[in-house]
Amino acid sequence: MQKNRKGQVEDEISRAIIKFEREHMGRGPKEVKTCIMGDIIFIRLKGVLTPAEQQLAKNEGGIELIKKVRANLIENSKSFLEQIISKITKNELISMHTDISTVTGERVILFILPENFEEKFK
Repeated sequence: MQKNRKGQVEDEISRAIIKFEREHMGRGPKEVKTCIMGDIIFIRLKGVLTPAEQQLAKNEGGIELIKKVRANLIENSKSFLEQIISKITKNELISMHTDISTVTGERVILFILPENFEEKFK
């Protein structure tokens, strides 16, 4: 794959993540940025907290609740997300990692692919 192909893959992943967030999490992010760096796909979603979650995030108990609920939702959808990324990249995934910030309202998702994945863009 050439460098312009890398941008196309990043854009396709971003669109798929937006669709996933809307259909499976109930609300899409305000902004998504996807970067492929070697064998890592880094996705940053901005504006993922609902207004109710923003209110909950004002105290420690609410923060813990948001993190637990969001972690469970992602864990239940993990295989579906992995299938989406595998289909787009045409690669098996090694692992997926994610976290959400109740301070910034952002979620980050990392997908780890085989080491030779970066060769497709040279």
